[in-house]
Amino acid sequence: MCEKTESLSQLTRSKVRRVFITGFGVVSPFGIGREAFFTGLRTGRVAIRRVDQDLDLQGIEAKVAAPCDSFDPGAFLSPRRARRLGRASQMAVVAAKLAVEEAGLDPKRGEGAVVVGTGIGALEVLLENHVSFLERGPDRVSPFLIPLMMPNAPAAEVSIELGIKGPSFGVATACAASTHAIGLAYQLVRAGQVDWALAGGTEAVILPIVLAAFDRMGALSRNPDPEKASRPFDRDRDGFVLGEGAAILALESEEHLRSRGGEALAEIAGFGQSSDAFHITAPPEDGEGAYHAMIAALCDAGLSSDDVDYVNAHGTSTPLNDRVETVALKKLLAKRAYEVPVSSTKSQIGHLLGAAGAAEVGAVLFAFLEGLIPATVTWQNRDPECDLDYVPGSPRPGKVRVALKNSFGFGGQNAALVLRAV
Repeated sequence: MCEKTESLSQLTRSKVRRVFITGFGVVSPFGIGREAFFTGLRTGRVAIRRVDQDLDLQGIEAKVAAPCDSFDPGAFLSPRRARRLGRASQMAVVAAKLAVEEAGLDPKRGEGAVVVGTGIGALEVLLENHVSFLERGPDRVSPFLIPLMMPNAPAAEVSIELGIKGPSFGVATACAASTHAIGLAYQLVRAGQVDWALAGGTEAVILPIVLAAFDRMGALSRNPDPEKASRPFDRDRDGFVLGEGAAILALESEEHLRSRGGEALAEIAGFGQSSDAFHITAPPEDGEGAYHAMIAALCDAGLSSDDVDYVNAHGTSTPLNDRVETVALKKLLAKRAYEVPVSSTKSQIGHLLGAAGAAEVGAVLFAFLEGLIPATVTWQNRDPECDLDYVPGSPRPGKVRVALKNSFGFGGQNAALVLRAV
């Protein structure tokens, strides 16, 4: 795999452009914006709570989630505009506006793209309209149902909101969707097809039926204690915690960034992807798919595993995922496996599904900009099969120059990014 990437790189090196992150817009369980996100990481806050007083969860054993309680679309969008968007699109539009604002990017300058991933989309709109259809008939179904719930709606609405006329599309690869979206946008910018891009993901499905479905699969934590429910890599982990939110990155070519005098937060150096071709929900025990995605990302960056200073793991807190990711990381890092810190942001904000990877890139930015390695704050008990350095408890001072970000989705779809400090 590496030889193929190397050959391609040699053939196209003169045409390949460097790609930088210049803005990070986020709506997360920590709050709105980068500062709220960084503060949550810095303080080790667990933004998970019981939701069984808000939702009818009778018969559903999972009782906790990580909602975006502080998100008010009316603070950013007109009432009419907010009504015409599903919650996932509302969050994506707000995150995109924050990313553009932080980057100081003019959407009218140069050619831009929009790539936004989502795992499920605006399911709440479908559910509401299905009830109306059953109880009041077809004439009570909203004429906006399809454009509200289609999975490309978040990307389309960001494009419309900001007047971006370049490529615009959605990505649907479950929990890897936003990492794939960033990787694909990176490839567009690197290849010179666009000057800049807005890329990331969004998800807003903290709904009884979704909790019931994941609960029936045995995927959700049934621990009622919000501080202990999401425990990636911990011996006593029993499933993930459902979260919601959106994160959008502003990506720019080096040429575009310099021409406008902007500032970079970090560089995207490589992107890799693979498929397990194994099972619709379970990864193979040998972690081969995850390993190949990470190797592909490093080869794309022209780096080796010896260059990696930190891994922001997929780290869902499910027994199988965490064990398999650990196996893959041991194979990748070899003799350095016990030296490289690995942590999971899901210990604090739960699993944002299609938005998870993009939000967790924010944790890598935190490491670069703050000089602190994000923690797996809820880790307490060592699992003999998960025995790496998971940065337990609180953020750790450390210099991170190169970081690896992993995301793995149902369907066996794997994505990895290599990021470099500037």
